[in-house]
Amino acid sequence: MKLVFLVFLTVLLCGSCGQIDQENNPFKSDNMIIRISEIEIDPDYFTEYISILKEESEASVRLEQGVISIYPMFLKEKPTEIRILEIYADKMAYESHLQTPHFKHYKTTTFKMVKSLKLVDMESIDVETMPKIFKKLNNRERI
Repeated sequence: MKLVFLVFLTVLLCGSCGQIDQENNPFKSDNMIIRISEIEIDPDYFTEYISILKEESEASVRLEQGVISIYPMFLKEKPTEIRILEIYADKMAYESHLQTPHFKHYKTTTFKMVKSLKLVDMESIDVETMPKIFKKLNNRERI
């Protein structure tokens, strides 16, 4: 239940941009692709995997306008159990992401490190709250 709540909260946090009013938000929630990647990493490769994942997620968010979130996390009790909240503006943004050099590098270099991978497609529940959450986070950064 805690994981479900965490996922819900994270989707709300990452689904929109607080600097844009909801009416002007170019990311329509009904077009978004929201996914949780559940990945188990071979413990022998953990440090190397984390380094590559951090590079890929940072580049995706920084370079790709249609990538709203690539937010990696791990289970506290099992650090080799990775969860990534992925939010894309639409299918085209997702398909474009798969063709980027940083994603291809991530996939090819981590292939041997991954013991299992499960992609779980999600739907947003409260898209109206998303812009408010980002605005609140943006205001906290200024304090």
